[in-house]
Amino acid sequence: MTAPSQDVRRPLLGLPVWGLLLLAALALPRAVVHDLGVDVGPVVNAVLALAPPAVWVLVALRARVPSPVTTLVVVGALYGIGLGVEHNLLWDEVFEESPRLGGSFEGDLSPGAEETVMRVVTFASSVFTGALVGLVAGLVATLLRRVGGSDGARR
Repeated sequence: MTAPSQDVRRPLLGLPVWGLLLLAALALPRAVVHDLGVDVGPVVNAVLALAPPAVWVLVALRARVPSPVTTLVVVGALYGIGLGVEHNLLWDEVFEESPRLGGSFEGDLSPGAEETVMRVVTFASSVFTGALVGLVAGLVATLLRRVGGSDGARR
């Protein structure tokens, strides 16, 4: 009789959900600082902007995730969701009065409807931006994996 096999499954993206969420959350402080208009100086701002994606790349490489691009696009999209929520929560802090649609839309919608459209578009663009940051980080991780000669397989 053989011993029961241990079913040690790796998460599909190579990291547990809590790890994906934690990585995404690393990038949110810069958005809060920016939206609140806090001047942290160029060095701290650069660290807040560049360190989180760099950590994403390092974690993806260290964890040997099956596909850095897929994993980090998901992390980026989660970051984007957080970014969209954060932008909407701080909306009144950022704008003294809500921005208005101009051009051919001017006057077509009530101010409340315009704000709703602006908030939805802000949320969607935040998710897109986050996913794009994740894509770039994933491509960097993939390139580094190939240059470093690691195929990502567990040894």
